[in-house]
Amino acid sequence: MPFDWDEANIAHIAEHDVTTSEAEEVVSNSPLDIGKQTRNGEDRLMQIGETLSGRVLIVITTLRGVKTRVVTAFPAKRAYRAFYSAHKRSIQHGKANPS
Repeated sequence: MPFDWDEANIAHIAEHDVTTSEAEEVVSNSPLDIGKQTRNGEDRLMQIGETLSGRVLIVITTLRGVKTRVVTAFPAKRAYRAFYSAHKRSIQHGKANPS
């Protein structure tokens, strides 16, 4: 899947100590959708997932034509990491959801 990067979104995620590679890894590695919203006339998707090194990030994206644009990305707070870990465990044990 092609990504839409420019100086603005690269600099923005860098402020959160996230690289473009990490954001792309999360989006490409079967993330969990945790929210949707419309902002400034565009649909945005909030996802949580892991980088190849195991770092858990929240990534918010929007579609721009055929490209995925990362609006922002940041490390998941403790509660989100726990939620994501529970989800992963439930998937590993064949359950539909972590509750």
